[in-house]
Amino acid sequence: MEPLDYILPGALGLALAACSGFRVFVPLLAAALAYRTGHLTPAAGFGWLGSWPAIAVLGTATVAEILGYYIPVVDNVLDTITGPAAFIAGSILMTSALPDMPPMLRWGLGVVAGGGAAGVIQLGTSLLRAGSTVTTAGLGNPVLATLENVLAMVGTVLVFLLPLLMAALAVAGVVWVLVRLRHWQQRRVTRRATPPSHPA
Repeated sequence: MEPLDYILPGALGLALAACSGFRVFVPLLAAALAYRTGHLTPAAGFGWLGSWPAIAVLGTATVAEILGYYIPVVDNVLDTITGPAAFIAGSILMTSALPDMPPMLRWGLGVVAGGGAAGVIQLGTSLLRAGSTVTTAGLGNPVLATLENVLAMVGTVLVFLLPLLMAALAVAGVVWVLVRLRHWQQRRVTRRATPPSHPA
């Protein structure tokens, strides 16, 4: 196979995986519909993802997930559940998009690249929601939920139109979240190491 035969599916899988960090089921449903309609061809062993039962389950889960983030308390509970779910979804999306290659290599790329990208993005959104809950008493959470819904839906559509660009944006997003997490951790360490000042 030509290098482009690997680059385009890999970019598409990575970008879809990153979108699952915003909403787990939106990109999964989109991939299932793309496989069902023949727009994309799933890797060996992933034909089930384009079946009608899978589409029905994913469609129901998509609606439930989107609506659930508008319910106070439920949104924070969903974050704890969707953390591992996003990692699994990202791994499946990346692995199912890759063309013929040794299964160990395909799954390795799927877990590390796809699962990793989805997990990092989801962690970033969870921390933002936790911060919003503390600073706005949860009043800002619906705004954040709407932004995440838009990013998941629009991002998923753009993945099919501009996979290479969206993959590059996904990598940039992952790097940004990791840098912010590093700065946040460094600030926490500095605050702990600095003794409190006492008035003279």
